[in-house]
Amino acid sequence: MSVYSFDDSAIDWQPFGDFPHFVFSVLQVDMQQRIADVIFKFEANQKIVLHRHKALNQTFVVQGEHRIYERDGTLREVRPAGSYTVSPASEVPHQEGGGEQDVIVLFSMRPQPGEILYEILDDKGNVVAEISIETLLSIFEAQKETATN
Repeated sequence: MSVYSFDDSAIDWQPFGDFPHFVFSVLQVDMQQRIADVIFKFEANQKIVLHRHKALNQTFVVQGEHRIYERDGTLREVRPAGSYTVSPASEVPHQEGGGEQDVIVLFSMRPQPGEILYEILDDKGNVVAEISIETLLSIFEAQKETATN
């Protein structure tokens, strides 16, 4: 079996505020269908901010090993490259990260009207930010504007 390496050099990676250990790029937002497609890169052997997925997420691991951690840091699940997962909204907070190499994961989010996508939490579990499909649409439009200038 051949091993392939994914070349992500053409992706316009950007940080999400001051949150460490990941970058992302919004690929498409369809407000009529309520679908947001976003590609994330999580750093190897790191965990991103504690959060909750508040809408249906479909994920495909493009490169590396996608690790899901419980709130206490315990490893919950490992998804190797090529894994496809459908995850409903959940109240259970978690962290995510890469394995021995940076992991690249495509997220296709499908919120219902009025549903937010994510709640970002502090270390005590308090909500510090909410991310909606409208948030991603604004980021997507800014990305397009930057790309044309």
